[in-house]
Amino acid sequence: MGLTTKQIIQRLGETDQLYLQGNTPELTLERADLRLQLVTLSELRQEQRHFLQEAVVLLEQGRIEFEEMPLSMYINLSLHLAKAYMMFFELTKEPHFALITQQILKPMARYEHGDIYFFLAYASASKNEPALTRHWLGKYTTTAEFELELLQQHPAFNDYRQHEWFSKILKSKMH
Repeated sequence: MGLTTKQIIQRLGETDQLYLQGNTPELTLERADLRLQLVTLSELRQEQRHFLQEAVVLLEQGRIEFEEMPLSMYINLSLHLAKAYMMFFELTKEPHFALITQQILKPMARYEHGDIYFFLAYASASKNEPALTRHWLGKYTTTAEFELELLQQHPAFNDYRQHEWFSKILKSKMH
């Protein structure tokens, strides 16, 4: 069960106070994630943009601020950053936000992480790039992070559902 808006705002204040005592990659991730949660709860576009902008700044800074961090943390910060930019895309329908997502994650494709492939496919679909969408979805389906239900339900792939290659991907994972 998710936190209420009041609980998120309270935790946001707590984490902002912790930041004043010293920052860590984990704290950066939590602070940004709380803001992303507020975006989904808010119904005001101006408020959503504000929290998205704050999250982006925190995540961008967090990716470069720390000299050393585990690769998994760097990937998590990057994935949250990609999520924030795709939330911007969903809010504005401006394709440059999907392009930014691609620019962040494409160099990280070598890590063969399913969520990286998923966000690259999502960004490609958002930019109406069928070949890249197919390429990244193909890679996504071979990973441990693959979720059939997510692929079946995500609205970014609605235009591809009638394509034979998309059906083959789904059928291959249903068995």
